[in-house]
Amino acid sequence: MLRALLGEPPRQNEGLLADTMEAMSKTLKLLRKEMEQSQDPSHDFRKLEIWIYGLIASLDELEQCKYAAHFFRRKVTQDYLEDMPPSEQSDYARYVYFYKDGFIRVFSTLDKLGTVLNEMFELNTSKVKAHFSYFTVLRQFRYLKVHLELANELFVIKDKYKESMSVLRRRRNTEIHYMNAEMQDDLWQRHQGLDGKIELEDLDKHLHDLEHGYLMVCESLHAVFAYTNQRWKKVKQS
Repeated sequence: MLRALLGEPPRQNEGLLADTMEAMSKTLKLLRKEMEQSQDPSHDFRKLEIWIYGLIASLDELEQCKYAAHFFRRKVTQDYLEDMPPSEQSDYARYVYFYKDGFIRVFSTLDKLGTVLNEMFELNTSKVKAHFSYFTVLRQFRYLKVHLELANELFVIKDKYKESMSVLRRRRNTEIHYMNAEMQDDLWQRHQGLDGKIELEDLDKHLHDLEHGYLMVCESLHAVFAYTNQRWKKVKQS
């Protein structure tokens, strides 16, 4: 959708994104097959189906936000907002919008994944914390000592992107609870000297962190649904 609005050709899923979408689609097919056979009287499979469709949509939206942030970042050439012509200021504002939307979506998608994990593997995380996050669900795997093969893989992915995710989490919390995240950079510069122009934040570093957040989401989703599909196959063969 965003690519069309930007005059770009449609996305062709490939690599990790394609593999992740395929793994989730395969789980959906398995759920539909189960519903046909059992009629799903408790609607548990139907609920999971809807949630997984939501995860697919969330991943798609996250990738589009990331793409749009990169698109508008390339149009920003000045180092100071005051030096930008009005058109470049508009492009910078669009970059900020999609960058912020992107890092918020990183955590919202992970939390949706946490909800699906909690349901699929009956982790009862709500008994530990009423409003739990993806990271609380991860710890619940180890606390209960269940599905440790999957849990260990997810912890490896989490640790691989720990530095960037820590940055994104701070910016997400700032954006939601305190002030606009980009204004925090402006405030820091104001403290350094009250005169002079404010230099833009490091846009490339921010996009690097967003890219890592996106990769963590993709890799985590792929690990979960590849494991789920493999486990489902083993259960059916036993």
